[in-house]
Amino acid sequence: MKELKITNQEYHKLRDIVYENFGINLTEAKKQLLVSRLQGVLRKYGFKNFESYYQYVVHNRDGNALSELIDQISTSYTFFYREKEHFDFFINTVLSEITDKLRQENSNDIRLWCAGCATGEEPYTIIMLMMNYLKERYNSWNSGILATDISNEALDYAKEAVYPKDRMGQLSQDIVKKYFTIVKDEDYKLIDRVIKEVTFRRFNLMNTDFPFKTKFHVIFCRNVMIYFDAKTRSELINRLADVLLPGGYLFVGHSESVETNYNFEYVRHAVYRKK
Repeated sequence: MKELKITNQEYHKLRDIVYENFGINLTEAKKQLLVSRLQGVLRKYGFKNFESYYQYVVHNRDGNALSELIDQISTSYTFFYREKEHFDFFINTVLSEITDKLRQENSNDIRLWCAGCATGEEPYTIIMLMMNYLKERYNSWNSGILATDISNEALDYAKEAVYPKDRMGQLSQDIVKKYFTIVKDEDYKLIDRVIKEVTFRRFNLMNTDFPFKTKFHVIFCRNVMIYFDAKTRSELINRLADVLLPGGYLFVGHSESVETNYNFEYVRHAVYRKK
């Protein structure tokens, strides 16, 4: 079937609505990517051009059209134990620091947030490693994790918790045997004990107010800000700082960085601590 073409004006309109609602900065280099990913949506609704589709998105009142748009253009592919140095540092250094501090405060509430969790590999990795590290002590901690993303499609995938073999390669055989069962076609399904520890929610990081009543010890916001321009990144980092406890840790992607200012100090590559 012949591909529908997009004019510069149509592309700029769609680019602007994505930026205004989700902070994602679509450069000219992303033009063909947007065109190819939206072909199926335009055909699904019978639109003859991108202007008609744009008008549909703008005038849709229930927000479903915007959700469908971001599902198509956001990149959700990841895998377990991605950027493993972060997980090693979290388990071997950060987690022991947090648990020691909470014992002194007679508290058992470990507050963790994965912002931009995609299809769930990141928060599930954290839970499995915590269970493995704390062993029988895990149940004495209130240590579930909040995982958020803007893509309903990615969140639905995460809640199913079934993953193909090619996403499992970084995990040890010990972890795989403990926390997964093999289902048809060599897919791997997480056990319920892990799944129930992750709370998935749709959340847009461009919201100006983060509605969290209690602040977090650790925030993972990795490989999200690469899609933002400098202004959007700076504003988001300040909002993340507002919901981190003093001394709390922020993990970003290995290709990302945080300007160390009055909010954060550098700890190690792609890891920062709130002052």
